[in-house]
Amino acid sequence: MNPVQRGKLAIAAAAIGVGLLSVTGCGYVNAQQTSHQYAASDGINEDLGPLKLRNLIIVSTGTDQPGRVIGAVFNDSSNDGTLTISGAKGSQTQIPVKANSETYLNDAADAAVLSTSGANPGSLAPVTIRSGSESRTVKVPVVDGTLAEYVKYLPAGSTPTSTPSPAATPSQGAGH
Repeated sequence: MNPVQRGKLAIAAAAIGVGLLSVTGCGYVNAQQTSHQYAASDGINEDLGPLKLRNLIIVSTGTDQPGRVIGAVFNDSSNDGTLTISGAKGSQTQIPVKANSETYLNDAADAAVLSTSGANPGSLAPVTIRSGSESRTVKVPVVDGTLAEYVKYLPAGSTPTSTPSPAATPSQGAGH
């Protein structure tokens, strides 16, 4: 093989290599969505030692109004635990969680209410979550009774800021 043929062969091999990289490089450069964990809900997820907080939300009608915390708390420990949530203006609620079990904050018996929510609906309220010696400040979404599924979680004495809209129904009329 003469030097010209070797040069052409090297150029062709390089071109094929660049072509293959440009075709297969997409998977390398862009992260796969299925490998990225996220909260596919309205609330946030946080891990605090053995306590796992899932879909944590505050339901309130305003910044200086009471706010009910809803979501779930799982305890992976063989010891009972207590989750303390501290919000604006000294508001605080404590949630006991039995060992190796879960507590769902969606029943009247498990109501966890902050005296002030700390943020208007549609924004994030900074709260401090604490269990034992571990603590951290997180931003929790605040929702109100605009969506029908949250009306029943408004703290006692609260009223929705607007009337919840019913599920969408097909249009009646319009030429039918």
